[in-house]
Amino acid sequence: MSTHLILGGARSGKSLYAEKLAEQSGKTVIYIATAQVYDSEFGERVAHHRKQRPAHWPTVEKPFGLAATLREHAAAERCLIVDCLTLWLAQCICPDCAPPEGVDWQQEKRELLETLPTLPGEILLVSNEVGMGIVPLGEINRQFQDEQGRLNQAIAAIAPRVTFVAAGLPLTLKG
Repeated sequence: MSTHLILGGARSGKSLYAEKLAEQSGKTVIYIATAQVYDSEFGERVAHHRKQRPAHWPTVEKPFGLAATLREHAAAERCLIVDCLTLWLAQCICPDCAPPEGVDWQQEKRELLETLPTLPGEILLVSNEVGMGIVPLGEINRQFQDEQGRLNQAIAAIAPRVTFVAAGLPLTLKG
């Protein structure tokens, strides 16, 4: 397994760092985008990300069913970028994001954790570190922060490489 978890805050440079690693891998890159666009401002953010990555990288847009998507696209000669785990989690637990009937966050998470060690090729997982601030107000916000922290810890435990990015600078945490 060649899984690399890349953590950082918002606008820390974590996506750009993942893209740089993908480019350097020499493998065919597939970009797995987990975001759904709900408003024009967020649409502009997504467009910015699209512009900065090479046009020849195919993009697979999958807000749910991440484990199945990884199994479908992973191959020894490929590098998959998942950007990002944070939006994937939010969409799975937030009722306003209208997850499809039957989507269960704990099942999604379990399937991902079981799938990652079995995948060929290189897998770059981008995720936000959300536990460095105060405990947020509101039940859904606290649930999100708790689940994101648990997800990051679980992936970091099984990933051979973990990097934290701040101000565009990578800091190796593991590997």
